[in-house]
Amino acid sequence: MSDLVAAGLAEPVLIDPKKSFGDITAEVAAPLERKPGMLWKVFFGISVLLTLQFVAEISYQLYKGIGIWGLNHPVGWAVDITSFVFWIGIGHAGTLISAILHLFRQRWRTAINRSAEAMTIFAVMTAGLFPLIHLGRTWFAYWLVPYPNPRFLWVNFRSPLVWDVFAVTTYLTISLCFWYTGLIPDFASIRDRSTGWRRAIYGALSLGWRGSERHWQHYERAYMMLAGLSTPLVLSVHSIVSFDFATSILPGWHTTIFPPYFVAGAIFSGFAMVVTLLVILRKVFKMEDYVTLHHLENMNKIILVTGMMVGYAYATEFFVALYSGNPFERFTFLNRAGGPFAWSYWIMVSCNVISPQIFWFRRFRRSLAVMFVVSILVNVGMWFERFTIIVTSLHRDFLPSAWSYYKPTIFDYSVIAGSFGFFFMWFLLFCRFFPTISIAEVKSVLWSAKKVARGGQPEPMAEESVHA
Repeated sequence: MSDLVAAGLAEPVLIDPKKSFGDITAEVAAPLERKPGMLWKVFFGISVLLTLQFVAEISYQLYKGIGIWGLNHPVGWAVDITSFVFWIGIGHAGTLISAILHLFRQRWRTAINRSAEAMTIFAVMTAGLFPLIHLGRTWFAYWLVPYPNPRFLWVNFRSPLVWDVFAVTTYLTISLCFWYTGLIPDFASIRDRSTGWRRAIYGALSLGWRGSERHWQHYERAYMMLAGLSTPLVLSVHSIVSFDFATSILPGWHTTIFPPYFVAGAIFSGFAMVVTLLVILRKVFKMEDYVTLHHLENMNKIILVTGMMVGYAYATEFFVALYSGNPFERFTFLNRAGGPFAWSYWIMVSCNVISPQIFWFRRFRRSLAVMFVVSILVNVGMWFERFTIIVTSLHRDFLPSAWSYYKPTIFDYSVIAGSFGFFFMWFLLFCRFFPTISIAEVKSVLWSAKKVARGGQPEPMAEESVHA
């Protein structure tokens, strides 16, 4: 395969052409058909324990109130809204990889899109918990939904928090449909290899799929339509989330750069999380032949590009604050860099701007250890970015007499750890019962790889000939 790439092909061969279609099905389905290994059990056990303490913390918070957190006046938002924005951002890479790269016919997406889509679903599920938790009286959450009621109350559509409800639920619905549609052919493949109750379950999930030409035509049209619907959501959802801040008059928030700035940061953090998950997944489930270094290198290039975009946004924010002549804006940004929370600002800059620069070198872009460390640093930096935006703008506002310092309590740390446990619990269950690689789409790449190996040219992404 390396000889073919060195010969000057337009793109590397993404899968060994010596494999057969049966090999792909057997190898991708293997983790579903055998008992989970000890490593999976250990990680799953830790995730379940973190999730249980998350449930206990939320239950206690509902009983006592949000006063158990370190919130005060004027810092009324902290790790709860920080984590909400963080997890919404994590969910963006799945839609970008699946929808936009599918529309642009990028072959290298085929081995990584399934895990990225699943990450989107579980990240949005995790994010959706935080606004409900932050309500304090969560049992009144239905007040956010516009419906005829005897109280003659209606939601305030001028509130960005109401916009979040519609944006997040729309994004979750479309992403879930897109993810499930792509799984249908693979469920049928697993169904045909299973017996007993497993065959019945996968048979129900495959919706009677038989792989006929008519089925494939309907599948291609539905998948393309959902990809087209998902693409605008990548821009719209996180733009709406940024309006939670941009529509206020608070210094540090009231700025027009927030929508593109938040979208770039969401893609940045989302791709970093995908790299973190795939480095572990390809090792634990022995998927090195499908999630190759070429796939990971392409993702590292996107991390490098979006990291520079985020760094440019940081510089633009500072320039606007200093050049505008607004003393409140100037103070807010100088306070971020040199005030009581300067440590969070410089963690953000170091992780998000400096650490990805190592990917300028091909050797490090293809090093599993380096990309794993950088991907974790990026997600740490992106969490602190949201923390910096929220807390440093709140703790010192217009009135010095109202200034305060936010000190997280054990319950704040519990919320953060529990959200990660909740996310990884669902992702590990996904890896155990669903195919983590898109079997049908990898077969379409194999078809082209076999043709190249015979001396031909790679075919376009049209998959009907392979699927039929």
